[in-house]
Amino acid sequence: MLSCWIIYNGSLTSDKFKDQAELIREAAERAGVQAELKKNYEVLMYLSKPLEQYPNFVVFLDKDILLAHYLKNAGVAVFNNPIVIETCDNKAKQYLQLAASDIPMPETIIAPKVYPAFTIRNSGYYERVLERLKLPMIIKEGHGSFGMKVYLIETEQQFYEKIDELRGVDYVFQKFIATSRGRDIRVNIVGGEIVAAMYRYSETDFRANITNGGVASKVELTDSQRKLAIQAAEAVGAEFAGVDLLFGNNEEPLVCEVNAAAHIRNIYNVTGVNVADAMIAYILRKLA
Repeated sequence: MLSCWIIYNGSLTSDKFKDQAELIREAAERAGVQAELKKNYEVLMYLSKPLEQYPNFVVFLDKDILLAHYLKNAGVAVFNNPIVIETCDNKAKQYLQLAASDIPMPETIIAPKVYPAFTIRNSGYYERVLERLKLPMIIKEGHGSFGMKVYLIETEQQFYEKIDELRGVDYVFQKFIATSRGRDIRVNIVGGEIVAAMYRYSETDFRANITNGGVASKVELTDSQRKLAIQAAEAVGAEFAGVDLLFGNNEEPLVCEVNAAAHIRNIYNVTGVNVADAMIAYILRKLA
């Protein structure tokens, strides 16, 4: 019998992280796989001695990149690949890779590295950003989930306060897509195939995330939405992906971001599709 670990972060107190892991554990057991939940700190990364026992594969639901690499180096099949998790965890790095594949997305400028005790405020750089993207614009930190650490900047005062606050942090400037304010589409992809999709919208926030008060419903994707979602997942190398699409001019899709450890409870509740079953089936086909 094959065995697997489903790894999630043990320091996070929200039940949603364990719930995500439970959905995948149940799917694995339905498929005849011996499955065990593991908090990330329950795997000791002891470098002087190899793991005494390890599973056939790991579904990695955390952003503990070092642990993902440790397991892969030990010969364990890790889904997604640690390199993919690392790329998607840093939005600046992700956008570099999406742009290299000519993926349509909001106009994006990656902020330069500025050390916390220093500034480039008087260099003229930020004036160039404002001139190019105009206000309002989005400032998005490299690391953040559930729509957090994404800021709608509407005034120059907000702009300069935020860049001062983010010295020493990876972040990007993005053109604000007004036609998609408070609405987007989440597309879950497994092994290059679309498994489920939902339309999300909010009447109170520029972000559509359900965590921030948005609501969701089933959606029938257009051909262009389907094609772009699959291309975006392929561009970052993700076997499992939650691709968020925005609505550009004439409703043409733009990629907002690709999530390598997308939560699947909400899309299950909305569509009735349990993405976990598709994930486990894909892994078993790949390992056969």
